[in-house]
Amino acid sequence: MWVKILPSLKMGTLWFTSLWYLLFFLLTSEEACAESVIKSVQLIIHPRNEVERGTNVSLICHAEVSHSPGSLPIYEYNIYKDFKLLNTDQANSKDYQYSIPDARMADSGKYKCEVVIKEQKKESLVEDLTVKGLQTPVLTVDKLKLIEGNHVNFNCTAEGERGLLRFFIRDGSQELYTELTYSRRVDWQLNLPKGTVNIFCYYSITLRSTELSNVSNVIRLDIQELEINPNIEVIPSKNVTEGDLITFSCSVDTTYQRNSDPIITLSHGHIVLSSNMTKTDYKVYAKANESGEYECTSRLGSVSKVSAMNISVKELFSMPVLSIPPAKVFEGEHFSISCQINSLASERIRMDDIRYSILQDKTPVINGSLYNGTAGKASNGKYICVAEAKGIIKKSRMVLFEAEVLVSKPEISVYGPVIVNKPFWIHCHSYNGSLPIIYSLKRNNITLNKTEVSDLHENARFLAMISTPLDISSYMCEAENNGQVSRKMSERLRVTVIVPVGKPLLTIIPVPENIEEGSDVTLICNIAKGSPPINFSFYGGSGTEIYSTTVQSNSSSYVLSAVKRQQSGNYYCEANNQAQSLIKSDTVSVEVSLATWKKALIAVFCMLVVALLVLFIVRHYKAKRVVVNNKESVWSERLPDVADQDSLVSTNEGDIEYTEVVHLQPVDPTQIPRKKGTDTVYSELQTTQGATEHVNHEDLLEYAELSHDLPEPVD
Repeated sequence: MWVKILPSLKMGTLWFTSLWYLLFFLLTSEEACAESVIKSVQLIIHPRNEVERGTNVSLICHAEVSHSPGSLPIYEYNIYKDFKLLNTDQANSKDYQYSIPDARMADSGKYKCEVVIKEQKKESLVEDLTVKGLQTPVLTVDKLKLIEGNHVNFNCTAEGERGLLRFFIRDGSQELYTELTYSRRVDWQLNLPKGTVNIFCYYSITLRSTELSNVSNVIRLDIQELEINPNIEVIPSKNVTEGDLITFSCSVDTTYQRNSDPIITLSHGHIVLSSNMTKTDYKVYAKANESGEYECTSRLGSVSKVSAMNISVKELFSMPVLSIPPAKVFEGEHFSISCQINSLASERIRMDDIRYSILQDKTPVINGSLYNGTAGKASNGKYICVAEAKGIIKKSRMVLFEAEVLVSKPEISVYGPVIVNKPFWIHCHSYNGSLPIIYSLKRNNITLNKTEVSDLHENARFLAMISTPLDISSYMCEAENNGQVSRKMSERLRVTVIVPVGKPLLTIIPVPENIEEGSDVTLICNIAKGSPPINFSFYGGSGTEIYSTTVQSNSSSYVLSAVKRQQSGNYYCEANNQAQSLIKSDTVSVEVSLATWKKALIAVFCMLVVALLVLFIVRHYKAKRVVVNNKESVWSERLPDVADQDSLVSTNEGDIEYTEVVHLQPVDPTQIPRKKGTDTVYSELQTTQGATEHVNHEDLLEYAELSHDLPEPVD
């Protein structure tokens, strides 16, 4: 509830303005706080859900709503039919009524109502309304007496019906007219044939199913025939001979048809011969192909009547026939063209009455029934024959004449490479010549094979094989298309022949047994036969390819520079050419030996080792001798005297040799540790002059091994 306060005094003070806003807020807050709750919605159909046509039906929407005290909500009611909005309205009441006066079947359907209060919505359950019965339609016409061709207007009305209606107009079982409309009536105009008709109408409405109305009243109409039937006459008769003059006349008796002037036409098949037969007759010379039915048609308004007569026309003479024997004529040969008829009307004409002419491409060639000529390009063309008698002209069917062309000199070729001892295809082809063409493959004038070609773009193919390159020129090709007189021979076959490679031979220089490390080795691969270019491949000791080349000769080489011992192994080569016949040589074993200087160095080293070994043995032997002599001196009971020394020295050919033996210092045997190895005794040799001289390294110094187990000598 809104309260509008109009101040009578000027609000100039702040307290008065504040008081006014406060009052406005309180009043508006009261309405805003008012609440409503829709509990349920119910749709009631009155008087009932199923009624008869014409009943007044009410749809009552009842809402159960709770609301705040002192507030009255505004209800919005929405009525739906078949789930589509039908009507919407607002009210302050909990009940709302929607009326359907004078209900019709179109009002049948599924209904529901919806109540909306502010943001709340609630719907009722769906209720079905069924209205039974359709209005019986009424049929009317504007006239009852008719003459054939008159128009009559019909009207079919279903008063009070609503919805989409389909009207039907019938004459018994014959449907004359139908229309779909939302209107309660249909009007149409018909042009009925002669006789009696019984016209009625009805309509249908489609809801959940199609419902048909009762049949309307039946109107009987008698249509009087319009007497405008034509009469047809033919002079001289219905059976005539080609060339005869025929007169057609058509008429209509209008004695009983006042103020009528029908239109009369004459037609033959689909062709109108005359459209003014009322005033004049139609005349024509009979032709054999014009036999058949002729019709006279009279038309008045939309009414037409037809009378017909069958006319038979006999041929004066048959259609001429053009013939050109024989079927095939080659250029330069003679040919003839004849023209004749097979039958004629002997009671009207004789054979001599017929005049003939022969035309080539519409140009006369001869006036007569026979033409002789020589076949050639000038004689090629389209020929027809014309026969004429008593004004009747007939033409034969067109005959196309083309002189056959003699085959041209064939060309011989091959498809793909020619390889010795392998099959290949030989092609023969003539660019000119009438088909079919017979091709023959000859070798040294002996026929090997024949084939027939029926396509100008097709080649004759023959499979052949040669054993030597010279055999290729022995092949020739022959073509013919008109017997022996047309035979043409090709040139000899000239193509490149590929000879497969022979087995290659691998040669190694120097010989495999004399190859030293660091030297150059030449590998030479050679074949005895084979057409270049030839591909040579060399393979090393491990079986991997080391070199490949293509040359125009029968051999190829490859140099291994400064070979190493690791390059020892089995070597071979392969040869191949366009014949794609890969052949492998025999394997050659190569052993790379040491270089000469390495061998000499090893020999010197071995000799040095041997010399050192010999020296070691000699020294070892002499050292043992010294040890033996020392033992004799050390273990003597007395020292040798001067005489003994002299005698000892005298054994060396006058030279004096002094030998000094150094003895170990006496020690306590218990305090001497056990020694491993040997003690060395030094001997010094002196010459007679008393000077010390080293003669050589063996004589100057000797080593002796003394056993560490020997006891110390006693003084």
